[in-house]
Amino acid sequence: MKLTEKKRLQILDTAEKMFYEVGVEHTTMDQLAAQARVSKRTVYNHFENKDALFAAIIERMLSSLSSADPVLYHSNQPLEAQLTKIAENEVQLLTSPEFLRVAKIGFMQLLKDSDLAKHLTQIKIGCLGYLADFLTAACDDGRLVIEDCDFASKQFVYQLKSFVFYPLLYGFETVTSAQKEQVIEETVQLVLSRYKPTD
Repeated sequence: MKLTEKKRLQILDTAEKMFYEVGVEHTTMDQLAAQARVSKRTVYNHFENKDALFAAIIERMLSSLSSADPVLYHSNQPLEAQLTKIAENEVQLLTSPEFLRVAKIGFMQLLKDSDLAKHLTQIKIGCLGYLADFLTAACDDGRLVIEDCDFASKQFVYQLKSFVFYPLLYGFETVTSAQKEQVIEETVQLVLSRYKPTD
């Protein structure tokens, strides 16, 4: 690895730590340079401003979370079991320290920058990267009837987020294993009852 790339990673690692611990607004480029043990000029050579640095950090963190293998549709397996597996994986992601760390760093900042928020939503994390295709395959197989699989996939994920992610992000509620299991079961049943074909 070239020295310039090592410096860039050093800056990113330090910025991620500082943004998480004290917040983006309370971190200055001078403080960052000192903590990363590089010159301020080196920081600006890699990132033109703090917004660019923040965007690079969030994108790097989200990309690292989006590498999980998708659950592929199988016509010879029970649909409920497959959807349950997807929901279990998603809940594990949504409640992971890594995902909550990204959210804590980015939440307030993204509210202030709609362009950045729009850009980052293009990085599909977890099952949003494949669930629409899964549902489409189930429809093609005659096991579901869905007009808009993108919309249905968001219904699935947002239901899970509402009960297991946001309470942890805001810190007003803990989420027990029993609660996770209930949310997973109810979410799967919601999709099946809404989209299973009628006789």
